[in-house]
Amino acid sequence: MPKNKNHIHPLRHQWKLLASLLFFLAITGHSSSQNTTIDSLNKLIKRYSTSNSLQEKDSVYVDALLSLGSAYRFKNQDSLRQLSEKSLQLSTQINYTAGRIKALNLLGGHSSDDGNSTTAISFFKQALKLAEKHDKSKIQVSILNNLGSEYSYQGNYARALERFLKAIDLAKLHNDQKMLSILNENIGNMYASQREYEQALEFYDIVKKINQSLNNEIFTAETLSNIASIYADMGDFDLAMFSINSSISVFEKREIYDWLAFAYSVKGEIYLKQKKYNWAIYWYEQCEILHKDLDDERATIDLNNGLAKAFLGIGEDEKARNYAYKGLESSKKINDLQGQRDCEETLYQVYKNGADYQQALTFHENYQKLHDSLSRNENQRSLNLLKTKFQYDQQKKALIADNDKALAKQRYIIFVTLAILLILLATSIPLYLNHKKQKQLNKELNLKTENLRDREAQLHEINNTKDKLFSIIGHDLRGPIGALQGILRLNASGDLPDKDFLNFVPKLKADVDHILFTLNNLLSWGYAQMNGTSTKPKVTCLNKVVAQNLKLLSEVANKKQIKILNQLPDNPLGYVDENHFDIIVRNLVSNAIKFTEENGLVSIECEEQHKFWQIIVRDTGIGMDESTQQKIFETQSTFTTYGTNNEKGTGLGLSLCKEMVEKNNGEIWVESVPKKGSTFNFTIPKVEKKYKKAG
Repeated sequence: MPKNKNHIHPLRHQWKLLASLLFFLAITGHSSSQNTTIDSLNKLIKRYSTSNSLQEKDSVYVDALLSLGSAYRFKNQDSLRQLSEKSLQLSTQINYTAGRIKALNLLGGHSSDDGNSTTAISFFKQALKLAEKHDKSKIQVSILNNLGSEYSYQGNYARALERFLKAIDLAKLHNDQKMLSILNENIGNMYASQREYEQALEFYDIVKKINQSLNNEIFTAETLSNIASIYADMGDFDLAMFSINSSISVFEKREIYDWLAFAYSVKGEIYLKQKKYNWAIYWYEQCEILHKDLDDERATIDLNNGLAKAFLGIGEDEKARNYAYKGLESSKKINDLQGQRDCEETLYQVYKNGADYQQALTFHENYQKLHDSLSRNENQRSLNLLKTKFQYDQQKKALIADNDKALAKQRYIIFVTLAILLILLATSIPLYLNHKKQKQLNKELNLKTENLRDREAQLHEINNTKDKLFSIIGHDLRGPIGALQGILRLNASGDLPDKDFLNFVPKLKADVDHILFTLNNLLSWGYAQMNGTSTKPKVTCLNKVVAQNLKLLSEVANKKQIKILNQLPDNPLGYVDENHFDIIVRNLVSNAIKFTEENGLVSIECEEQHKFWQIIVRDTGIGMDESTQQKIFETQSTFTTYGTNNEKGTGLGLSLCKEMVEKNNGEIWVESVPKKGSTFNFTIPKVEKKYKKAG
């Protein structure tokens, strides 16, 4: 995967100091190694800190601290954090706004490298807010790039693209060619991660043109490293190898060790994709040697997973397993879901290759869950929408410009026409009639526009329903069916003997029961949303429906040794749609069982009110806090949690219950205390005399 570029690179983006300091850094920062730069900055800071005139040069001292912190990135994260915090403290004391902004930006970079994405975004937003307040738009470009990169790491490409595009506008305003190169390359990386390689290479064409004008070999080498990774994913190994070899020669000469490590890793990946495992191991190990002196947790994930795959390819399963576990540990540490998924898949292959089918199945299920979760991510659709919006905005600007020209031309014509009208007053009558006709046409057009808006709203609602259905199908049906398919495939291929297969039968039955229950809810909800709920109330014996459902759910309850009590009166009659009442009772009792610990108690009661029956479903389960109680009935979400035995749910049950209760002129609410249980109440009309006569 290509590597995002950040504006706080230690060798390419030093903070501005005084003229003498800039000259000093130019020598150490562009013609020497990173270690030389760090040593030189340390000497400079020591010289300023012992100077008697330090008070007159406070901002210079802060900038030197910030430059040193920037140079420590990927070398020593603790030093980066300490120097950034010290710079922030000093900048606040001397009211040095630029120093505060830069320190917050560096702290955001440190948090990002440490896997604390939420903290990183918070620091970047603080820096951006301060820069906007003090009108420092040039610094905003760097912050927006870092913020966009962080959203990209999260997989939130929609927000990432918004920040990158905004930064590009500001960079163009200041003619900042370096940042335009970085921003376009980061957008290209985002498209590459979505496997939209043609779109990615279009952005890289822009980057190449900018780099040519900059004539900066380090910029060019970094770009070639990322392009090599894209060509490897596309299967064009000749172009990939040419690009990565060109970049490696620059990084080795200029001693840019963090990018050199990345380039070695890409070269290992190219050999791995060609199944040249020994060469892949060689280059991955070169990368591993460099990482001993680097502090870059994110980069080690692909490195360790690549080594695991390469060792698996030559039959050294133990080494493969060890490296895959190292990669999994790093990805969990910084919450990299894609890295977790890739390492889980490698471990599945390792254990399957070693005939440890139990472990293989565990990692396969973990991989499948992560894969499904990442596949459900709607960022691709958001990215396409934003891409369309971006193109639309550009077209809109062109249309506005054309419209201004047309208006100017119209004004001229009107002026000439008015002059003629002063002479030919009689022509005013046809013009008046034409105006009246135009007004009528506008009225008809407005009416048609309003109709189109109504239809658009309906289509939007239907589309939301479709998306919700597909989301639930992918989340709650695909997972169990995928697991079932995996077990059956292993059995069919002989990898899972029949006697071991029988051990999975109870799990398969539970998955099939879950699928059936989910389908019933899904079909009921989908029919109601797509066609409108048709309510057909009639005189219904409530006890009969409750008894049928308790019998249906007794097996599930018995597995958890939960006792179910039916405390309804002998013959309560309600005027309700019997199918709706059946669905409501089944979902509420099923939920009660789901969230009740073993040896618990679930009861269903009925209290007679003035015109209603109040049905009460109690449990001694885990209960809910107030925040959860406010979410469970929302119709626009699929909020769901796992039960006490990790039972799954669709997130539709309670919103479906609410909809059907209200369609039958009733109300539903919940009372719950965490760790003490929940009580769900709903009302339905009683059978009154007028209903009996109508029957």
